[in-house]
Formats: sequence, C-alpha cells, structure tokens
Amino acid sequence: MTEISEAAAERMLKKAGAERAGDDAVKAMQEILENIAVKIGTRAVTLAKHAKRKTVRAEDVELAAKQLQGSE
Repeated sequence: MTEISEAAAERMLKKAGAERAGDDAVKAMQEILENIAVKIGTRAVTLAKHAKRKTVRAEDVELAAKQLQGSE
C-alpha cells in the first residue's frame, strides 16, 4: 500500500492531460511518485542534518529535488 491515494494519482494524470486513466496506470503512478518522494525526503533529511538541524525546511526539500533531478 502506498501513501499516495489512487484518487490523487488519477487527478495528477488528468491534470497532465489524460482523459481517462486505467487502473494499472494509476497504480504505476502511485508507486513511482512514492519512490521519488522518498528519495527527495531522504536527501532533504541529509541536508538538514548537514546543516546541524533536526527540522527539514522547504529549502531542503527544494534543493534535494533539484539535486536528484540533475543526477538523472
């Protein structure tokens, strides 16, 4: 079970232009989005710890996303 709901994954596909989304596409979207989110979150935590903070800030998440996007 993923943390991202089927409804949210389907809304994102429709927001991207899909008129309809099959159940398999929605499940795939859920899994992929969750994997990406966990990678970003893990990197953001590392950045916060490096800055000697326990609190993850928006800037950590944004930088983590940029870093991971650039590594692909």
